[in-house]
Amino acid sequence: MTERTGPDGAIRKYAPEADWDTARTLFDGGDELVLTAEQCGLRYWFDNVPYGTLRGHAEGHLPEVTTPDVVREPGPLHDVLIREVAFRTLAEERAAGSLGYLVLDAPDLACMEFYATQLIDETRHAMVFREHLVDLGVPREEVQARLDELNADDRANIITPLEEYVLPVIRDQHDFHGAVVLLTTLVEGVLAPAFEQSELKWRPIDPVMADIQKGAGIDEVRHLAVGSSIVRRHLADNPGETERIAEIVRGGMHLFYELPVVPQQQAWETLFQEGIEQHADLLADYELWPGRRLLDTTPDERIGKTLEMTFRIHENRLKDMGLASALT
Repeated sequence: MTERTGPDGAIRKYAPEADWDTARTLFDGGDELVLTAEQCGLRYWFDNVPYGTLRGHAEGHLPEVTTPDVVREPGPLHDVLIREVAFRTLAEERAAGSLGYLVLDAPDLACMEFYATQLIDETRHAMVFREHLVDLGVPREEVQARLDELNADDRANIITPLEEYVLPVIRDQHDFHGAVVLLTTLVEGVLAPAFEQSELKWRPIDPVMADIQKGAGIDEVRHLAVGSSIVRRHLADNPGETERIAEIVRGGMHLFYELPVVPQQQAWETLFQEGIEQHADLLADYELWPGRRLLDTTPDERIGKTLEMTFRIHENRLKDMGLASALT
């Protein structure tokens, strides 16, 4: 446990994986974290997340951390950031919608409590990304219209195909463990590395965006760890389920590789590259990774790093769950 002074001035202890200052990132071995639903129920959430992860600020960043003018003004940095925030909002909203079924179908109280907390987490993520659109200059009354406009293609080409694969398992078949493995591999396993990479690249440019994603990333690492433990235990107790669950994963991963995720990332990173070249003075010697300055990276290099982390997480988590056969 780590100690921190709480909002009431008292010294409080927080689980290190949920504490803002001590939580391990995916790039730093966080994908190896082991947690169970029994460990991460409602009491864990109330004891750790509001003040350990969020430090008392549900919007995802401290009040003194503000949105700089460079991303509020017209230009490539504004354009790419607003697209990224809009897509993150949509993805989190849809993930939250799916989680209601896991609360409903949970086989025991521990799983029900954990997925109730994850439902809160994902809904909060959607809220803070939506609020950041207002920070970026979108009038509050126009936020939904801008979200619909910005996400039209990605909704049709990425989110809808994913939901058409995932929702029958979750909503129609009420297949709890099939749903857990899909959320762990196709949703958390994709969002978590994307959050972390995005946090690092936006840190010197928009600290609000970076902080929002850091807090969300801490949550996603926990979700990955618990989801993996639920599937691992289920397959250990029911080895005859292994091939059925592995086939669900194979189908989901086959779909993921067909989706236009890389073209989406290429469009974002091309705009981001234009922006950092225009505002090189903001970056100085800031390193995206140890020994590698952000200014010296390329769009393809940044995309490659995100995909590399995504594939690593998939491989590690599937092996951890007892689903190495799904990798073939």
